[in-house]
Amino acid sequence: MMFSADYMIYYVLTIAMSLVGMYISGKLQSKFKAYALINLRSNKSGKEIAEEMLNYYGIHDVTVQAADGILSDHYNPIDKTVNLSSDVYNGRSIASAAVAAHECGHAVQHDTAYAMLTLRSKLVPVVKFASMAQQFLLIGAFMLANTFPSLLLITIIVFGITTLFSLITLPVEFDASRRALVWINERGIVSGDEYTGAKDALKWAGLTYVVAALSSLVMLVYLVLRYIGINRN
Repeated sequence: MMFSADYMIYYVLTIAMSLVGMYISGKLQSKFKAYALINLRSNKSGKEIAEEMLNYYGIHDVTVQAADGILSDHYNPIDKTVNLSSDVYNGRSIASAAVAAHECGHAVQHDTAYAMLTLRSKLVPVVKFASMAQQFLLIGAFMLANTFPSLLLITIIVFGITTLFSLITLPVEFDASRRALVWINERGIVSGDEYTGAKDALKWAGLTYVVAALSSLVMLVYLVLRYIGINRN
């Protein structure tokens, strides 16, 4: 019965956070669709904006390239590439300007050795392993929590690693957005209502990371409380 109760609580928490995540994701997509329809007065494409921002900061060893998928934009610190989805790469909208500048914000972080980005990069290999292991550990921990509480402790440690990664991601993403907004405003890439739209788009993008971090933190707290409860019995 304890296994069933634990699993039920776990799934309720998972479903609740998933619903919040779905709402934020849906809102993000609708925002980007709306801002993708508003062309910039400067008429610059995402590719042009990204290259201009990199040149402004004296970063000449990063390549801007098109990537497959929707909202698949990312900066790869390993091969030093700013990868922009087709709509952003070719687009000349508020959305494309915001995303292109945001991803270049990560390139600037990398170039200036931004501490939180450096820390997150160092955690990537460990987090990959932890992410693969935690689902299997959760099942085993729930089934054998009372018999082998040490398994639950191992699960907490592994979950703690992925939670830490999610929390570290927050300042990395918000700092990249801050750099992007300051630059596109000061350089006249956007103006007036365009800046307001870019800020709004990046706000909703940032909230997806907040939800992910909160979801991970909620689960971690639950596991810790469960472990404390077992040891008190």
